[in-house]
Amino acid sequence: MAKTSSIEKNKKRAALAKQYADKRAALKATIKSQDTPIEERFKAGLKLAELPRNSAKVRIRNRCEVSGRPRGYYRKLKMSRIALRQLGNLGMIPGLVKSSW
Repeated sequence: MAKTSSIEKNKKRAALAKQYADKRAALKATIKSQDTPIEERFKAGLKLAELPRNSAKVRIRNRCEVSGRPRGYYRKLKMSRIALRQLGNLGMIPGLVKSSW
């Protein structure tokens, strides 16, 4: 099991990213737009820099839903390879057949 503090920190980042998503998207659109004047684009860049760093979606780490493990993560299943193996051995994942020879 991962440290509770790191799991909570990641949850906080996800909440911040969701909260600031619209504001961030609007500022980025202003910055990328070639139609807006250069001064306005620069001001939008400064406003974007003032937003909390943890509100960026890039900061969110993919973590296992079962154990919170940050590495060996399968995006499709939202769990780590170790949790997948454990639940697969118990027969709790439908359609997964554990091969042994």
